[in-house]
Amino acid sequence: MSNHLEQLTAEWLEYRGYFVRQSVLVGKREKGGFEGELDIVALNPVTRHLLHVECSLDADPWEKREHRFTAKFERGRRYVPSLFDGLDLPAEFDQVALLQMGGGERTTLGGGRLVWVADFISEIVEHLRQHRPDRSAIPSTLPLLRTLQLAAHFSSSRGRPGLISG
Repeated sequence: MSNHLEQLTAEWLEYRGYFVRQSVLVGKREKGGFEGELDIVALNPVTRHLLHVECSLDADPWEKREHRFTAKFERGRRYVPSLFDGLDLPAEFDQVALLQMGGGERTTLGGGRLVWVADFISEIVEHLRQHRPDRSAIPSTLPLLRTLQLAAHFSSSRGRPGLISG
């Protein structure tokens, strides 16, 4: 089951032309269950960019995060190539830890690239500011992204009463 950050990530990648798989169970066990779940795996067929993203809303200490993300990314390296059987995949792929909490100068986690949610949201909003909702609306099938598009264009106060402020 995905959280809002996983959903937004999937929507953004789909909007940008990726084929997206979300909450993918991998490593089927003989006696039932799975070894784990990959949050987002996406392939851009034009650029051949293959991406594995693990999203986290935690506030855990770095040591605990390092251990958890190392295991997630090892699992990803083991199973991601089989998720797109029959397609011409790049030999190497990008792995990203997308974190909401924390900060600092750190750029990697668990063997993957580290991206902060604040930077991710800025990337989305900067792009969406250039695409007016009345001329190139985000499809309604991408509701979180569509909401951000509206927020990017109508976020300044217009001095009129709102829904609640009457």
